[in-house]
Amino acid sequence: LAPETACLLTLDKDGNAISETEISTQLLQRNDVIKIVPGTKVPVDGVVIKGQSHVNESMITGEARPIAKKPGDRVIGGTVNDNGCIIVKATHVGSETALSQIVQLVEAAQLARAPVQKLADKISRFFVPTVVVAAFLTWLGWFIPGQLHLYPQQWIPKAMDSFELALQFGISVLVVACPCALGLATPTAVMVATGKGASQGVLIKGGNALEKAHKIKAIIFDKTGTLTVGKPSVVQTKVFSKIPLLELCDLAAGAEANSEHPLSKAIVEHTKKLKEQYGSHSDHMMESRDFEVHPGAGVSAHIEGRLVLVGNKRLMQEFEVPLSPEVEAYMSETEELARTCVLVAIDKIICGALAVSDPLKPKAGQVISYLKSMGISSIMVTGDNWATAKSIAKEVGISQVFAEIDPVGKAEKIKDLQMQGLTVAMVGDGVNDSPALAAAD
Repeated sequence: LAPETACLLTLDKDGNAISETEISTQLLQRNDVIKIVPGTKVPVDGVVIKGQSHVNESMITGEARPIAKKPGDRVIGGTVNDNGCIIVKATHVGSETALSQIVQLVEAAQLARAPVQKLADKISRFFVPTVVVAAFLTWLGWFIPGQLHLYPQQWIPKAMDSFELALQFGISVLVVACPCALGLATPTAVMVATGKGASQGVLIKGGNALEKAHKIKAIIFDKTGTLTVGKPSVVQTKVFSKIPLLELCDLAAGAEANSEHPLSKAIVEHTKKLKEQYGSHSDHMMESRDFEVHPGAGVSAHIEGRLVLVGNKRLMQEFEVPLSPEVEAYMSETEELARTCVLVAIDKIICGALAVSDPLKPKAGQVISYLKSMGISSIMVTGDNWATAKSIAKEVGISQVFAEIDPVGKAEKIKDLQMQGLTVAMVGDGVNDSPALAAAD
C-alpha cells in the first residue's frame, strides 16, 4: 500500500533544496523532507511545508473527493497525491504511521481467536490423544491376531508381514481421524475474511466480530453521514429580525467554526460563499469565547460580548429562548421538506434560521431492502428532528424511527434491544456515535 521509494530532499540553511535522492521508504527518518510529485503515493505521515495539491485519502478516511492540501496541513502515508507537487516534512515513519497501525490492527485481528476456534482447540485437546490411542489399538488388534495366525495369511500382501499390515491400518486411522481441518478451518476463514475486508476498506476487529455478524437481528443507523451523503449544504436562510443576513451568518459561523459536525461545516462554508457574494475577500471567522458543544442540540459561544446559540429546538429550550409562531411555522415548513432547520439566537432572541439539506446516499434504500430480505430489522436513531427523520426514513424504507436522541440515548436504545434478546449492530460515523458503537454487539 505504501510506495517502495521516496524522493528525499537535502536543504540548505535557507530551506532551499540543493539535491534530490531516491531512497527506500523504510530508510526515512522523522523530520526528513520529502518531495511528492503528482500521481505518486505519500510515503509517510507528515506536514506540508511547501506547495499546494489535492490528496486522495479515500483508502484511509473513505472520503471520495480529493482533499485540498496547503502548507501546515497533514498528509497520511499511503494516500495518493493528485494534481500538485508538495514538499512534506515527515512526522511519523515506519510503524508509527497511520497505515502501519491499520495493518497491525488487521494482523492482530487475524491472530485473535474466535469463540468457535477456542471450542475447536478444546475439542482437539481431547480428540488428538483419543485418535492416537485408537490408532495404537487398531495396530495391536491386527498385529496380535497376525502373529497368532488368527486370520488367513493371504490377507497379508506378499511384500508385507503381519507387523507392517497392522502398521498400515494404524496409520490409516491416524490419517482419517486427523483433526487438521478442525484446527485450521476457523483461522483460515478469519484470515481470509479480515484480509479481504481490509482490501475493501473494512477493518474487522477479529473472529469474534465475524462470528457475531451472522447472529445480528437488528441494525441501528445514524442519519447524517450514514444514510445521507454527509455533505450537507445550506439551501435557504430566513431572518426573523432586523439583523443583516451576512451578520447573522457570520455570527453563526463564528460559533460553529470550532465544531467538527457536518452541519457546522455546512454553515461555515455557506458563510464563506456569502462573504464572496458581498465582495469580502476574507474567509476569517469571527473569534468566539466560551465555546461549548451541547450533544444532540447544537453549540453556544460568546462573540463580541453577545451570547450566540446555534442549534435545534432543544437547545433553545435549554436556554429558555422563546419560539414565536413565525419561527414554529418556518420550522414545520422546512422539516416537511426533509431539511434540517438550524436556529440562530443572539442574546436569547431567535434572529434567524438556516435550512440545511443532506442528500441520501444512492444505495441507501437498496441496502435497507436487502437487510429486510435477510430478516434483519433496520432502525434509525438520530439527533435530528422528528419530521426530517421520518421523511428520510420513509424514503429509504425504514419503519422504526427514533429522533431527537442524544448520544447517551442512542446507547440506551441499543441496550433496550439487547434486553429483548436481540444481537444489535450499530452503523455511525461521528464522535457522537461513539457510546452507541461501544454498546453494540
